Order: sequence, then C-alpha cells, then structure tokens
Amino acid sequence: MQKNNTLNQRIRLGILLVSLSALVYALHWVIFRDAHHIFIYLVGDIAFVFIEVLMVTLIIHAALSEREKRSMLKKMNMVIGAFFAQVGTRLLKYFSAFDTDADSISKHLIVNNEWTDAHFDKVSKILKNREFKIDCRRGDLPGLQQFIVAERGFLLGLLQNQNLLEREEFTELLWAVTHLAEELSHRQGLGELPDSDYKHLAGDITRAYKLLVRQWLDYMEHLKCNYPYLFSLAMRTNPFDPQARVEVA
Repeated sequence: MQKNNTLNQRIRLGILLVSLSALVYALHWVIFRDAHHIFIYLVGDIAFVFIEVLMVTLIIHAALSEREKRSMLKKMNMVIGAFFAQVGTRLLKYFSAFDTDADSISKHLIVNNEWTDAHFDKVSKILKNREFKIDCRRGDLPGLQQFIVAERGFLLGLLQNQNLLEREEFTELLWAVTHLAEELSHRQGLGELPDSDYKHLAGDITRAYKLLVRQWLDYMEHLKCNYPYLFSLAMRTNPFDPQARVEVA
C-alpha cells in the first residue's frame, strides 16, 4: 500500500513538473512570439539529456559504486579482524593441536615481511588441496568446549552483520564454528564419548579448521598490504609459529 502511494506521488510530481515546463514555454511564446527560439533551446536541451544520462549512469554512478564497494570491504575486513582478535587466532591453536600432521602445514604458514603475492597464492593452493586429519583425543577438547561455547553470543552477533553478506566464505566459516559450538554445548563428559561421536566431532572440527586456516591466510595478506603495524603483531602472535613471541626482540 505504501509502495503504491509513493508511486502515485511520483507520477503526480512528474505531471506537475511537465505542466510547469509547458506553462513557462507558453509564457515565453506569449511575451516574445518566437517559436523558432523556443524550439532551438528545446531540441538542444533534449539532445543534452542523453549525454547527461551517460555521465550520471556510467561515470558518476560507477565512481560512487566503486567508492561504496571499497567502504564495504573496509568494514568487512574490520569485522574479520575483530573475529580473529576475539576468537579466530585462539581457535587455530586449539584446532592445530588436534591435527595429526600439524607440522606439515605449520612450516608453510610462518608468514613474514618477505612474503609476496605469489607466495600467498602458492600457500593458498596448498591449503585448498590439503587433507586435514583430526584426532579429537590429541588436543584439549574440554578446553575448546569451554572457550567456543562462551563465544557463541559473539559469533551469532557477527552473523547478523549485514556487511558480511558479500563475503560468502567467511560467513560459511562462522556457520561452521557456530555449529561446532552447538555440538559441544550439548555434550557432557567429553573424555568418555563413543568412537563414533569422536569421529563426528572430528568432522565438525575439520570443516571449521579448513575454512579458518584459509581465512587466516587471506587476513594476513590483507594486513601486510594495508596495515603494517597490525601485521607486525599478527606475525608475533602467529598460532603456527612455535618461535613466535609477542615481545619485540
């Protein structure tokens, strides 16, 4: 109903503006009696409309869209940064402890200032092709449960952020981590679960772990290119580097 009222108002406004324009042209003719002059300017104005449409729709609109896109990407990266500061980096430490072959992937993720775009691309391809093998008995499953369940509110808040709608892979990561939190929140006595349940939880951890590592690598590349001071801290808190120390040597 409201949409129809808005449309009717626009139609009435259009009719009013056309009528006023016709009235001014009529007044011009009454005063000057010069139809030739009127039509010269009328045709010229109509001809310029096409150039104006070109400028507005293709040039100005494209520039505004690009600016809006950059602003949205900046906001998304801020949200992703908050995720890693609050949850992501610590989750990587928990997950890597369950990885039966963590050393094989850790050696590829000691990011430093010498890394180039080609280096990031190479490691990204390695991660995409890697098969993650998780053993729930290797790491601190009760500790992971306590931590991730406590952060459910934060994770759900991120999922409500409209800026993340364009970042499908990160949204998928949030769903995977949130699902793992839900699974763990319903279990008591994690040391006495049947093998089938450990296998089920391993599948949930693997899903979240694989997505998390790839997002972490993308985030590190973003920091290196745009925020050197944040990149410095991220290197000194690298969850894959056993030699990493937050203190500046």
